[in-house]
Amino acid sequence: MSRPQQRSSNRGPKKSKDTCTVTIDSLNSDGVGVGQHERREIHVPSTLPDEEVKVEIEHYGQRRTIGRLLKVLKKNPQRVIPGCSLSNECPGCPIIHLAYPQQLKYKEQRITSALRFYPSLNNLKPNAVQPAPETFGYRTTAKLAISKSHGVAKIGLYKRGTHDVIDIGNCPQQHPLINKVVQAVREEIEKQDVHVYNPKTQRGILRYLAVRVSPTSNKALVTFVCAERNYREMTHLAKWVKKKVPEIIGVHQNINGSTGNVVFGPTTVKIIGGSDLIDTIGEIRMRLSPSSFFQVNHTQAARIYNLVTEWAGLEKEDTALDLYCGVGGIAMHLARSGAKVIGVEINPEAIFNAKAAAKLNELYNCRFIAGDATDIIQDIQDDLPTLKAAVVNPPRSGCSEEVITTLADLGPETLLYVSCHPISLARDLDLLDQRGYQAVELQPVDMFPQTPHVESVVRLVKKSLNN
Repeated sequence: MSRPQQRSSNRGPKKSKDTCTVTIDSLNSDGVGVGQHERREIHVPSTLPDEEVKVEIEHYGQRRTIGRLLKVLKKNPQRVIPGCSLSNECPGCPIIHLAYPQQLKYKEQRITSALRFYPSLNNLKPNAVQPAPETFGYRTTAKLAISKSHGVAKIGLYKRGTHDVIDIGNCPQQHPLINKVVQAVREEIEKQDVHVYNPKTQRGILRYLAVRVSPTSNKALVTFVCAERNYREMTHLAKWVKKKVPEIIGVHQNINGSTGNVVFGPTTVKIIGGSDLIDTIGEIRMRLSPSSFFQVNHTQAARIYNLVTEWAGLEKEDTALDLYCGVGGIAMHLARSGAKVIGVEINPEAIFNAKAAAKLNELYNCRFIAGDATDIIQDIQDDLPTLKAAVVNPPRSGCSEEVITTLADLGPETLLYVSCHPISLARDLDLLDQRGYQAVELQPVDMFPQTPHVESVVRLVKKSLNN
């Protein structure tokens, strides 16, 4: 009896390392190509829409398949040769293979798509994305993972979905001084046989390297993030790294004993040199500590600060509020008008930096308060009888509904929203519209070339004033 003939399966590969051919339909919000294979969504980094690609399956999830690009069979005409040899492995620059003008259009489309969900925003049309003068070498801050195997150290980023470190080498995205520091640290880790932390065994000391650079002075502040307090080994490492890189003005140790992927722990101590990095953004000198948040692209940050200042239109007798003020960059630019400016930020270290910078710039009309935005607004309402302008610059999650309601109740003539995430921005603009504030202008700014991220500055006015 003959064996029945096997029918060919159309169900696609069922285990990793199998290959398939996929047509890419779109880019998702992470800049990753998305296609369909046998009625299943597949995500393939380093691909572009309308491309036909050969893919190796890396992972089958419950909702989607993850693939690795093997070969582009049919190219998108906007594909360019990436300016980095690690572009197919490193997750740091997801759209580096897309021509820069098309990157700007993609970012504008991300914003437009987010706005479409809300009828109240149908008349809000984003301006063209303001391009970055430097599309490479603009990053002035780096937080990098460290690993070591068989005496060889790697410093860079985690491969997607793993704790395997991809060594960034001489990364074209980083300021050259950052790359110089990374090279020196890598060499000394190997030379001194430094005990590097292993997340699988949870043993070792050195976990991350953080570098902050001032482009104006070409100085650097370095932080070793360790699993536990270590003086002797880290001091020895710090001294030799500084000897190799004299541009380093200070080295710190941050202690992070957690098992998660958060980089900084709660405690930072100085090992050698200075405590803070003095930097200049626009017209303001900033004081930056090792773990305080600050924008990585100085040129574009200055443009945002100047635009906010222009749209606020403050005069000497006015009062303004800056929520989520960080280290005070926007607040101090506003204060140059002579207006009274109050900055609010939940991070006490950032407020310490902001107060020090205000003193450094002799801006005594700035007041900075550490605490939760909603609580602080309610506490200082009596100090804000008339509010000319308010600025919000929240994290990716946006503002809470409570903050939006409280802010609208204060009734500033102009409200300026600085956003790093189109979806939370659109949601909050709709909530503000319901509370009497209409968005009348939206200016996207490309803060992060080669990535899908985009910053936006929105000007809102009271509807009664706009009619």
